[in-house]
Amino acid sequence: MTQALVGAATVAGYAPSIHNTQPWRWRVGGTRLSLFADRARALAVTDPDARLATLSCGSALQHARIALAAQGWRAIVTRIPDPTEPDHLAQLRVVGRAPVELQAVRRTHTIRLRHTDRRPVTGPPVGSDDLRAIADAVKAEGAWLHVLRPDQVMDLAAAASHAQHTETADPAWQAELAYWTGGTRPAGTGVPDDTIPLRAPQTTVPGRDFGHRGDLPVSTGHDRNAVYAVLYGPNDQSVDWLRAGEALSSAWLTAVELGVSVLPLSAAVEVAGTRQSVRRLVADLGHPYLVLRLGMLDTDDVGPPHAPRLPAQPRIDRPPPKASRPGRAEDDRPSGPKGGGRHDPASPPTPR
Repeated sequence: MTQALVGAATVAGYAPSIHNTQPWRWRVGGTRLSLFADRARALAVTDPDARLATLSCGSALQHARIALAAQGWRAIVTRIPDPTEPDHLAQLRVVGRAPVELQAVRRTHTIRLRHTDRRPVTGPPVGSDDLRAIADAVKAEGAWLHVLRPDQVMDLAAAASHAQHTETADPAWQAELAYWTGGTRPAGTGVPDDTIPLRAPQTTVPGRDFGHRGDLPVSTGHDRNAVYAVLYGPNDQSVDWLRAGEALSSAWLTAVELGVSVLPLSAAVEVAGTRQSVRRLVADLGHPYLVLRLGMLDTDDVGPPHAPRLPAQPRIDRPPPKASRPGRAEDDRPSGPKGGGRHDPASPPTPR
């Protein structure tokens, strides 16, 4: 059992994260795999409330779930199992064997193929069937995806530009970004220069300004056929950010299998004022967690290299077994307003 849980935590290390900080750690004990936030990798300036760190951990959680399902294990997920321990984000408890899920087996390979591509997408528009499949993948994880109309994309572009201007004017923000990017980043983490565009891509909505040129060649084409969408949900607590990360993972892996490129754009939700502007794009019917740019991949192009990863083993704790604490959640029942409130994703409000 320990080997299966360690394997799941290892697969989870391929998950996407803000600035590739990989802000998670794992603890294995008995039949349980616990996910914790790693505050040492938090972005105190960019992400003071740990929204994006928690979302990143949610993607790692979904990767671990896939890995266990691919091995034929049935696991129960408890999100925020103990509200008095806010860094303890989730617990996977294996409760027995299950038929091996072929989709999960395929997804374990897709996980290793997924990567971030910041170049403009210059191919044909994403088909409606593909968009529907990606939106369904989001809904299956308890969140929703709103595809923006052209006029809303212009509003998003304005919000992203304003957020970028606000952040780049802050020396502390600049220092934090510089720490995690380029050649000075910590080994195994961050955004290397070979994944940062050589020049600003021609995009409708501005991407991240890393403060320096990278080494990634970009075409002169414009991403006019790109689709922009908002990942959102009904509430705005830690458990919701965690579920949003699970939804991002599900959507991204679905997109990879469909040949669709996904680029998360977080600048507009990092600043409180522009986050409210993005919320208005979904008619105030939910809270925005992230913006996604979707576009068709060039099948003849392998794209940029994968971002580096930290070694898995030092980040997986395997303490000796100990008795369970009284009152700790043992199933997937809600544990209070901060804990495990469960959403019914069947009927999302439809922004107009």
